[in-house]
Amino acid sequence: MIAAHKLAQNWYWLLIRGLIGIAFGILVFVYPASAIAAFVILFGAFAFADGLFVLIAGLRFAHPDSGQWWWTIIQGLAGIAAGVLTFFWPAYVALILGILIAAWAIVTGVFEIATAIQLRKNVPGEILLIIAGLLSIALGVFFAFVPVAALLTWVWLVGIYALIAGVALIALAFRLRSLGAHATL
Repeated sequence: MIAAHKLAQNWYWLLIRGLIGIAFGILVFVYPASAIAAFVILFGAFAFADGLFVLIAGLRFAHPDSGQWWWTIIQGLAGIAAGVLTFFWPAYVALILGILIAAWAIVTGVFEIATAIQLRKNVPGEILLIIAGLLSIALGVFFAFVPVAALLTWVWLVGIYALIAGVALIALAFRLRSLGAHATL
C-alpha cells in the first residue's frame, strides 16, 4: 500500500501525467487524421497479436480428435490476416477500417459462439464465451452500418478519455500538494 505522504511528496508526477493526457486529448481533436493513422497501426498490431495467440492456443491445447480445435485455428488465422492486411495497406485500410473491424468482430463472435457450443459439455461457464461472441457480433453489426463514423468515433472516445483523465489527475495532484503542505506545518 502506498503511503499518503509519499503520494503528497510526489504530487507533481500526477500533474505531469495529467498535462500529458490533456495534451494528447487536444492533439487527437486537432489532428484526427494522425490519430486515425495511429489507430490503424494499433488495430493491426492488436489483430495480429490476438490472432497469433489464439492460433497458438488452438494448436497447443485443443485435441484434434475432439473436433473443437479448428474453430480456434480459423479464428486465429482471421486475426493474423486482418493484422497483415493492415500493415501492408494502411492507407486503404484506413478508408475501410470500420468495415474490416466489423467483419473481424462478426467472424470472431461467430467462432466464439461456435467454440462455446462445442465446449458446453466439458467446460462450465461457456455462457461467458457466448456473451463475448454476441457482444463481438453486435459491435460488428454497428460498424458495418457506420464504418467511417465508427473509426472517427473510436479516436474521439480516446481523446475524450485522455482529456477527462488528465483533468482528474491534475485535480488529484493539487489535492495531494495541499495535503503535503498541511502535513509539513
